[in-house]
Amino acid sequence: MTLRLAFMGSPEFAVPALIAILEAGHEIACVYSQPPRPAGRGKADRKTAVHLAAEARGLEVRTPLNFKGEEDRARFAALSLDAAVVVAYGLLLPRAILDAPKAGCFNLHGSLLPRWRGAAPIQRAVMAGDDETGVQVMKMEAGLDTGPVMLTARTPISPTDTTGDVHDRLSRLGAGLIVEALARIEDGSARLVPQPEEGVTYAAKILPEETRIDWSRPAREVSAHLRGLSPQPGAWFEWPGEKGEVRIKALNAVVEEGSGAPGELLDERLLVACGTGAVRLTRLQRAGKGPMNADAFLRGAPAPAGRRLR
Repeated sequence: MTLRLAFMGSPEFAVPALIAILEAGHEIACVYSQPPRPAGRGKADRKTAVHLAAEARGLEVRTPLNFKGEEDRARFAALSLDAAVVVAYGLLLPRAILDAPKAGCFNLHGSLLPRWRGAAPIQRAVMAGDDETGVQVMKMEAGLDTGPVMLTARTPISPTDTTGDVHDRLSRLGAGLIVEALARIEDGSARLVPQPEEGVTYAAKILPEETRIDWSRPAREVSAHLRGLSPQPGAWFEWPGEKGEVRIKALNAVVEEGSGAPGELLDERLLVACGTGAVRLTRLQRAGKGPMNADAFLRGAPAPAGRRLR
């Protein structure tokens, strides 16, 4: 027996789950994804990663702006689904959608709930300096990521992990976890555990004003902050250029010993003083260029000790 499903997702994070469900033999009646939106230098409409992956596999794709209209709700209900799988879809689903599938809607969420409910759980976990995170399969209800949890997979966060590193691990873990969850739904062995009432935190969207590096913070916080924003949107500082200060993104760093005025270069290898301690920048990105390691960056931009980074 296979389940008749809708898959609802948008970014690259969700693609491995879509592929794993297909390989497990389930029927995906329809894929829902965010509408194509302008992107890149030419601002041409670009389909989401899930949209492209679904089309490549011959699946029907729908891209409603929301589910406020009765027509979109009726079309979803007419699919006669056993369940819906939601992975980083980007829309809050109304009660009419949540209740339409026989077994309900199940979300693959990239945190250990109730910690980091909301839009940016992986980034917030790394930025906060968490030692561990995970991915969970949760039955959705009307609240924001408040539903009971069926399955959990955990992964440590190392002192050099970026959000990109953790994102990729959780994406792979989540693909296997959702297949296991669907097998339990299919054979009736699924067990749902309510989330604890204590320990709730919210992972708000990353705001532009959060991306500038504050060197006055302790070194561990500076490192966690810039790694949490790597690779996107990138934490930045100002660097002398030919036509004035330019923004440089710091994509990774390690904490080292050192002291000085916050933002002061303590050697010629990008060891930067923080409020307490220091960080050594190991990966950077100039505007309009690709990421590069510190050695490559320094070949085109000497970093004399004593310079202050604003």
